[in-house]
Amino acid sequence: MNRPSLRLRLAAQGFDATTLLVLPGLAVMVALFVYPFVYGIVDSLMPREGVWYSNYTRFFTDRFQFATIGATLWLALPVTIVNMALALPIAFRVRLMSRQRLLTTILVLPITLGTVFVADGLLTFLGPQGWFNRALILVGLLDAPVKLTNNYWGVFASLLITGFPFAFLLTLSYVTGIDPAIEQAAATLGAGPRQRFFRVYLPLLVPGLAVTFCLAFVQAFAVFPSAVLLGAPAGPTRVISIAAYQAAFEQYDHSMGSAIAIIMGLVELVVVVAVLALRSLFYRGPAGGTKG
Repeated sequence: MNRPSLRLRLAAQGFDATTLLVLPGLAVMVALFVYPFVYGIVDSLMPREGVWYSNYTRFFTDRFQFATIGATLWLALPVTIVNMALALPIAFRVRLMSRQRLLTTILVLPITLGTVFVADGLLTFLGPQGWFNRALILVGLLDAPVKLTNNYWGVFASLLITGFPFAFLLTLSYVTGIDPAIEQAAATLGAGPRQRFFRVYLPLLVPGLAVTFCLAFVQAFAVFPSAVLLGAPAGPTRVISIAAYQAAFEQYDHSMGSAIAIIMGLVELVVVVAVLALRSLFYRGPAGGTKG
């Protein structure tokens, strides 16, 4: 009896020509994510002095370094919450408009500018002699310029502008993906607008909103240019990415910089896991219905 060829045996195990198409993407993932991640972990466990965990001990016992976690969370979480709070009602409104593409293009335009360009523009707009302060003084609402740069609020504004388009696009995709027939059925049964939102739309949207929150949070947590240009990098806006940069490129302690970067990733992971765990409390079924 002839034995099947190697090609047929591999195909029987699920390894065929289609499976091979995964290899280029897998190679990119290994080269750009897996290898740098493993290298960073190994590098963080090879401190210049002390035992293998000395870098982590130094970070958590140094109040100045450890405080960067709280400073970063204090920026990333409020910005993410505000972006989500703005994106959801705007997405609901835009989905009903006839010129949805034009409005979407206008709303997502800031994402094309880059954080450095936005930060530089805000320095001019929100600075003591900027248009914002001058306009408020001119109309009599202020007697003296209000400080909105080189502090927490300057970084907050920058993250809000650059993060909103991202949150809006994702939220709009989830909102438009819900079958309108579901809302119409609820309205037929006597549900008002408030009931339709909280009992129909919100349970369907929460799983998608949780993913959007996680992605927007990770983006905001990685803040660096805005914290330097618009904040106080030696004070309240000394975020964890600045600590990693200073350790690696100012103190020339690359191992310590890698350890801080790993800690940064672990903090993000804790928040993401917590948010994804909470979404399981809501409806997780299909949201598309019979749309299309």
